[in-house]
Amino acid sequence: MTFFRRRRASFAPSPQTARLCPRLGLLAALVLALAIIAAPARAKVFSPETFTLDNGMQVVVISNHRAPVVTHMVWYKVGSADEQSGYSGIAHFLEHLMFKGTKTRAPGEFSKIVAENGGQENAFTSYDYTAYHQTIAREHLETMMAMEADRMTNLVLTDEIIEPERQVVREERRMRTDNNPSAILGEHVSESLYRNYPYRRPIIGYDHEIVAMTRKNITDFYKHWYAPNNAILVVAGDITAKELKPLAEKYYGVIPRGPKIDRLRPAEPPQEAARIVAMKHTQVRQPSWRRSYIAPSYLYGETEHADALQVLTEILGGGGTSRLYRKLVIDDKLAVGAGSHYSPDSRGPTQFMIYASPRPGVTLPQVEAAVQAEIDKIETDGVTADEVARAKKRMLAGAVFARDSFTTGAQTLGAALAVGQKVADVEAWPERIAAVTADQIKAAAKFVFVKKHSVTAFLTEDKEPKE
Repeated sequence: MTFFRRRRASFAPSPQTARLCPRLGLLAALVLALAIIAAPARAKVFSPETFTLDNGMQVVVISNHRAPVVTHMVWYKVGSADEQSGYSGIAHFLEHLMFKGTKTRAPGEFSKIVAENGGQENAFTSYDYTAYHQTIAREHLETMMAMEADRMTNLVLTDEIIEPERQVVREERRMRTDNNPSAILGEHVSESLYRNYPYRRPIIGYDHEIVAMTRKNITDFYKHWYAPNNAILVVAGDITAKELKPLAEKYYGVIPRGPKIDRLRPAEPPQEAARIVAMKHTQVRQPSWRRSYIAPSYLYGETEHADALQVLTEILGGGGTSRLYRKLVIDDKLAVGAGSHYSPDSRGPTQFMIYASPRPGVTLPQVEAAVQAEIDKIETDGVTADEVARAKKRMLAGAVFARDSFTTGAQTLGAALAVGQKVADVEAWPERIAAVTADQIKAAAKFVFVKKHSVTAFLTEDKEPKE
């Protein structure tokens, strides 16, 4: 379970919140951490309340009464992986356009009202979902709900609105991807790792397909996917389900249910060949190496390995005490950084990524050999009971601090529900992690670390020829 931070969104608590309870929050988190670590089988994470409106919209409430603040989020069960081939980036493009006008509000009016009331807002698109959120004083929640419900079905899209925003999206792609060698390489890695699954396409889309999208394409996408029965309302903060339900019924409950939506995606075929992606670029100053193995998620593939893989990535590459960092950076001084990443919170197959950047004078093949040696050790000898215990302790403590946040619960539960998990899956995470054994971790490592199921990437400097 990823108690995550989104790079595109600002989820920091308001200054008022920070001033009201920094010491109380830290003390509560520490006490709760001890409770979860000591009794994981009884532990819950966010303890939300839920109900469903008559039109099919699911509602989740996470009460936190330490300050008169709420985070209001609407999640749509559609992301870039749900796009038709040839229309990459349309989900993200629509996310931008959702901040334009509706039949009752002028373009920019939504954001202006949020700002005038001291709130923060943003949105983000992933492979599996699109979400819109505001963090604001409790007294302004009803206004946020009215405006968000309005743009669920009443968005106005004209060529005059779409064309300027198209250029904004293209510039975003140029800045985030086309002018970033690591991001360019990342696109090629995804295209190589996923042979058929739509995670192979970039969330922001390919430029030529962004250019080719028509108003009809975008409008049809909006009308198909944006409906209450394909959305989740999550509100966290100074409110209860009893208080929220009349407001949810008033603003969201009156929106008609849309047609039944099936999220049909192609399956990923077997992988029988290791792939290598090598890139040189004049802007590279720090060479880097990475390897991505295709891996199961909570909902795709051999799901029984998902919890063990989370503990494995913590042991192998989770920070300064991990095996990779200690060996490559501290002991052998081969790298300036090394680690790994795995998250099972996706609807389709995910990846287990390992990465390292060499010190000056060290080659990428030397770094690769050192990483492979650590992988071999885990496959052969497994991990120790002490490593497992320490990794679990860090992970469970992280869950506690997530619970202490005003916004992380809304993010975590919204993302889980949007991909197809249940509230109970999120709440049972501490119990599942606590039950992971060293044998399960070794078995998961042997299952995932198969060379022919991987893409290895090399990024180096392309030195310009001297004149």
